[in-house]
Amino acid sequence: GEVAAEPWITGLHSVTLRVLDAQPSAALLTESMGFRAMGAEGHRYRFEVAEGGPGAIIDVVHTPDAAPGVMAAGAIHHVAFRAADDAAQLEWRRTLGEAGARVSEVMDRDYFHSIYFREPGGVLYEIATDPPGFTVDEPLETLGQALHIPAWLEPMRARIEQTLPPITVPARRDA
Repeated sequence: GEVAAEPWITGLHSVTLRVLDAQPSAALLTESMGFRAMGAEGHRYRFEVAEGGPGAIIDVVHTPDAAPGVMAAGAIHHVAFRAADDAAQLEWRRTLGEAGARVSEVMDRDYFHSIYFREPGGVLYEIATDPPGFTVDEPLETLGQALHIPAWLEPMRARIEQTLPPITVPARRDA
């Protein structure tokens, strides 16, 4: 309500992967996932998919002496990609399996369906469907005003709620 349209965050520019050997990660991106190499600067290699630009860029950084990442505050657990629907996701599963990736079974996450695999550098990738969407358990008009979680997380609801700050919906100012 009070934020002007100009400064809105509309997405992420890119994702950066730090890997011990960039070549296998680059090969998966270009040979199986439809990315194209856009150039390199030092040990940083840029890849784009579709029309490119923000949200369609992955940088792979060759860091042979780096220690493996550790899950902690500020760490990213996985990189997620979109699939239009279940059929598109199954096609991705087939393509990636043929490329040698060990792809998980399809997992029902209530709001979307997911498959997971590790790219050669060890980064966890997810490919999730758009449907069924976040309006399966609440109407669009009230989306985000209360904590809704997938059924498989309900046994942990109390613990999840303890770690989250309270949701405060700002009062709407109509002009």
